Amino acid sequence: MIKNLSNFEKEKISGGINTYKQVLIGPDIAPNFAMRKFIIEPGGFMPLHSNTVEHEQLVLNGKAEVIIGENKYEVKKDDVVYIPAGINHSYKTIGNESFEFICIVPNKEDKIIIAENV
Repeated sequence: MIKNLSNFEKEKISGGINTYKQVLIGPDIAPNFAMRKFIIEPGGFMPLHSNTVEHEQLVLNGKAEVIIGENKYEVKKDDVVYIPAGINHSYKTIGNESFEFICIVPNKEDKIIIAENV
């Protein structure tokens, strides 16, 4: 499969503000891993939450404050981020550029739990 990034639909993430996802490779194509692109526009964020699957991420553009567990980081283009399964994490865009990253996860059932409900 070869497909240009512009050909993938952007889906608004209901739990976030100004946050979108593109599923680039899903379980319908690859048996083991899914590849997604996330876009968090200026002023946008994803609230503190956990997932039942791990995340491997590569930042493509912009800057964000990322909380992973008890730690807070400022991440930028070309940074690599690992988030273990079950660990609370959040994203908040810094500056006037969209924060964009590739996220690879195992093709397993993923339950998202917003921290307020943990």
